[in-house]
Amino acid sequence: MKNKVWAVVPAAGIGSRMQADRPKQYLLLNNQTVIFHTLNRLVSHPQIEGVVIALSANDPYWPSLNLPSAWPIHTTMGGAERADSVKNALQFLLTLTEDDPWVLVHDAARPCIRHSDIDSILQQLSNDSVGGILGVPLSETVKRVNADNSIEATVDRSGLWRASTPQMFRLNALYQALNQAKLANINVTDEASAMEFMGLNPKMIAGHADNIKITLPQDLALAALFLQQQENGEAT
Repeated sequence: MKNKVWAVVPAAGIGSRMQADRPKQYLLLNNQTVIFHTLNRLVSHPQIEGVVIALSANDPYWPSLNLPSAWPIHTTMGGAERADSVKNALQFLLTLTEDDPWVLVHDAARPCIRHSDIDSILQQLSNDSVGGILGVPLSETVKRVNADNSIEATVDRSGLWRASTPQMFRLNALYQALNQAKLANINVTDEASAMEFMGLNPKMIAGHADNIKITLPQDLALAALFLQQQENGEAT
């Protein structure tokens, strides 16, 4: 891919399942905040032009991060939902570029994203008319349960994937898709859902399973292990 891309990071959530005193992206991971690791992985990739991050109003933690001044990071206001934050970031990005670049939307709480996985999504989708996302095929047995958590059925897992990020689409197409979903009162939980709402079929690109999203307290220790393995060249 000859053209550089932009990254968007929605970071206005509070992460209530972490049961912490601050949003999960500001928890410490190997002596740095989670979001520091995430942003470092993005800005250090040679094809990423810059990052637009959507923050909650009056975020008290962001100003204290002391990020390197050379990092090409822009901030804008987040929204009530993830889709609102992404749409706001895309709207801001429209003021920074007159082109229609590829945009990688990546979770603030996924600090273990590998450059090789970013390379894969860039290379495999460079000539795609829609775009796509990183994911991992389901390997566990999947059960459907009722309201009482009693198992009703075993679900055929063939063709089922765990969606992750980055999710990569063209700036204008993704902005229009999120805007149309909002106008239709459609709750989209990721960017691919918005594109699907527009009748499009994003591609699924296989990524590594260590690209975890920190959601629960025990995820911090697992992410620390993955980062150490990656730095030591032990991860495959």
